[in-house]
Amino acid sequence: MKSEQLKNDALDWIHSLSRFGIKPGLERIKAMLEMLGNPHQQIRFVHIAGTNGKGSTAAMLASILKAAGYRVGLYTSPYLQSFSNRMAINGHDISHEELVELVGQVRPVVEEVTADERFGQPTEFEVVTLLALTYFARRQVDPVVLEVGLGGRLDATNAVTPLLSIITNVSLDHTDVLGDTVEAVAAEKAGIIKPDVPVLTASDDRKVLEIISSRASELNAPLFCFFPPHASSSREIKSPAFYRQSFTDQGQTFTYRGYERSFDNLFIPLLGAYQLCNAATALAALELLENQGIFVEEDAVRRGLSATIWPGRLELLKHNPLLVVDGAHNPAAMKHLAEAIPDYFSYRRLILVFGMMADKNALEMMFAILPLSDMAIFTKAGLPRAADPGYLAGVALHQLHYEQRKIKIVEEIGPALETGLSLADAGDLVLVTGSFYTVSDARAYWKQTAR
Repeated sequence: MKSEQLKNDALDWIHSLSRFGIKPGLERIKAMLEMLGNPHQQIRFVHIAGTNGKGSTAAMLASILKAAGYRVGLYTSPYLQSFSNRMAINGHDISHEELVELVGQVRPVVEEVTADERFGQPTEFEVVTLLALTYFARRQVDPVVLEVGLGGRLDATNAVTPLLSIITNVSLDHTDVLGDTVEAVAAEKAGIIKPDVPVLTASDDRKVLEIISSRASELNAPLFCFFPPHASSSREIKSPAFYRQSFTDQGQTFTYRGYERSFDNLFIPLLGAYQLCNAATALAALELLENQGIFVEEDAVRRGLSATIWPGRLELLKHNPLLVVDGAHNPAAMKHLAEAIPDYFSYRRLILVFGMMADKNALEMMFAILPLSDMAIFTKAGLPRAADPGYLAGVALHQLHYEQRKIKIVEEIGPALETGLSLADAGDLVLVTGSFYTVSDARAYWKQTAR
């Protein structure tokens, strides 16, 4: 009981911190790291930014490195099941005991920085990043696959200098913080590029690529693209290619043609064409890491990819009727989901269970997914940032002209999921989506009531 209380106290303190800082910048995280002896300087990193796919890319890369015998750390956000998911070593989440101990170590540092008028209150993400970097250094992890939390340029993770920077893709998201144009968001993502450090991107947006290319050139950072920004680039550096070979509802097989290495019949237990791009990005990263002394044999590549665990992404929880959950949380991700559902699943009717965050674009999100659905159940995750389901229903009804008879409002996710399943017949598909928080609550409910 005492151990549980200590864990809860530690988490309560972390969550009591502000989500965003009054003074944006890296000064606070760098000051705290220095006070702790700069633990991040003891570790090698792969730094991954991007609007979508960065978590999946990170998970696959970490799984391959683990299979190759490396002691690999993985830092991701948000968590899907518990806070401990955010920092893991070789697939094992940080223990509650070690988290409590780390909080005891960093809390005085956080309080000292808070009291210093030059810095002000650190954000929750800054403190969680501080905990993770301290944890990985203490456990002598090499390397760490580090996912950016928000943007890149001013993200707390940008305090590190990595072996390789990766930008998966760029589209509009968090426009209140990152800017309301793709170019503005791209500039924030490109902020992770470091002098002389190679950068890899899978973006196919020409405007985005021009911004990334310009920043890389300024910093003398070698740039590797799946879709080169200039026609001449494709003649200078070979670009990776990939294509799907086959799939079932358990995963898909694909071919990869890289810079120097090629693989056929690679299997990933993740669905969606975008996951093939994420997997190819991880493989291209591995090729570039060879120049940094990290080499992975083909057998480890195959074992690592096939062993990837990354739930909540086009995840099938049940057959007959199908129950699928996906954490699509911005317009671009929702568009990819809408393309993937009829491509990867056969069904008669689609019943949508939808809940999203209030700071996202409800109209664009629902514009992508509602046309696929035969019934929409609007709900909300159990946190203040969640959008009111009555508001979402109003957007569907008045702006997208969705039929009133197809709309239901169920405030809590558990009952909303039950409602969706009760309306579904054999051959139908129930899809839960809109945010990772919605999916997290739905998965937790499903596990508690597994039938």
